[in-house]
Amino acid sequence: MGSDPVALYVRATDVFDTRVRAVRPDQWDDATPCTEWNVRQLVNHVAVEDLWVPPLLAGKTIADVGDAYDGDQLGDDPAAAWSRALAGARQAVLEPGAADRTVHLSYGDERAGEYLLQLFADHLIHGWDLAWAIDGDTELPADLVDECTTYFARMEETYRKIGAIAARVDVPAGADAQTRLLATFGRNASASA
Repeated sequence: MGSDPVALYVRATDVFDTRVRAVRPDQWDDATPCTEWNVRQLVNHVAVEDLWVPPLLAGKTIADVGDAYDGDQLGDDPAAAWSRALAGARQAVLEPGAADRTVHLSYGDERAGEYLLQLFADHLIHGWDLAWAIDGDTELPADLVDECTTYFARMEETYRKIGAIAARVDVPAGADAQTRLLATFGRNASASA
């Protein structure tokens, strides 16, 4: 894969999508490792991220989009709303040259490939969060864990400074790669749902 941001984004969205499709109707209010969000709110957060992708890749600014994606975007059929958000984002991401564009983010202009790496990490980690919440398959693809570990090594300090992640969790010596990665994002892989 060679750290191709488009391929990483697509694979991580597959991870998250598989977990969304596994949510039972009675699980949308269940707790997640993200203490401020239940399952529905977690899926809404990721869906909103994907709703932002097409306008940002098209060159729009945060101000251009305004509050269009504020609040709950999942409506009466959360899984279908998620699928629509993902489909629109993927279509935009897969356009030729999408990763080479400039996007206008809250902190300034950024290369779209870097933006896609941010989304890759978020979809992957939240895929674990969602699996944990619904008692699903929490095993993440090993190659994506490795890619995310490499990416996040240069971003962890920034994420922590801005309060985007919780404090690191201590892990035992010899912990596997996924457990170590989750710990950098403030997740305890051994906690039970």
